[in-house]
Amino acid sequence: MSTLVYLNGQRVDYKDAKISVEDRGFQFGDGLYEVIHVYDGKFFFLDRHLARLESGAKEIYLNLDFGLDNLKNLCRQALEESGFKNAIVYVQVTRGTAIRKHAFPEDIKCTWLVMVRESKGNPPEFYENGITCITVPDERWGRCNIKTVQLLANCIAKEKAKKAGAFEAIFYKDDGVTEGSSSNVFIVKDNKLLTHPADNKILSGITRGLVLEMARENNIQYAEEVFTVNNLFDADEVFLTGTTTEIMPVIKVDGKIIGDGLPGSLTRTIQKLFNNYVKTIDR
Repeated sequence: MSTLVYLNGQRVDYKDAKISVEDRGFQFGDGLYEVIHVYDGKFFFLDRHLARLESGAKEIYLNLDFGLDNLKNLCRQALEESGFKNAIVYVQVTRGTAIRKHAFPEDIKCTWLVMVRESKGNPPEFYENGITCITVPDERWGRCNIKTVQLLANCIAKEKAKKAGAFEAIFYKDDGVTEGSSSNVFIVKDNKLLTHPADNKILSGITRGLVLEMARENNIQYAEEVFTVNNLFDADEVFLTGTTTEIMPVIKVDGKIIGDGLPGSLTRTIQKLFNNYVKTIDR
């Protein structure tokens, strides 16, 4: 089995999973999503992901009519049925299907999806040797803190990175670094972690939050503050965080070598803390 799909609470074959041409997610990008990692059969912060989904739904006036508990139970059921030990569970909710109008229709039911795929992970050498990035202007909408399916600007940035032979595109706005196209960005300067504040310019990632928790618990200095592109270039270390990115060292940005060109000691410490945490999570 390559992909297991539940659409609107019903299990369907992957090839038969279809939505209406009038679905508002298809026509307007009117929807939300979450990507949840599973390690050795155990969800990585399922509750936090679903809490963020619920928070985003309130922000866009979306009624999760199927019930969050039902969604949580279905995620667990779908994973068990898939038989995968290491997986990515993709959850998407759109406002539903109605005749095309910009204003939200009344009496509409959500379209909701749970999809499970086996996770192969990134190549180990990325974590061992580090990766390269480019910077791109942040031209996204003003509510990046809501995890919507409106991802065209992110996709364009990721395509630019791919064409440049880079792993990730790092956004900047008014010279302040915000985040990656599918990751959060940390820099290290003088043994202090810096990352952009959790405001409307970034998605406050689940893994980002864990890194800050681990920093507090292990007496690692950190600050949530805006830093510039020049600060990025001048950093002693840079790393990315994300559900599928995990803790990814960055050794070069826009062709400029970061630090000594190798993953730094604090990055290695964060990687070790993260990997140890993953081993302790329960179902």
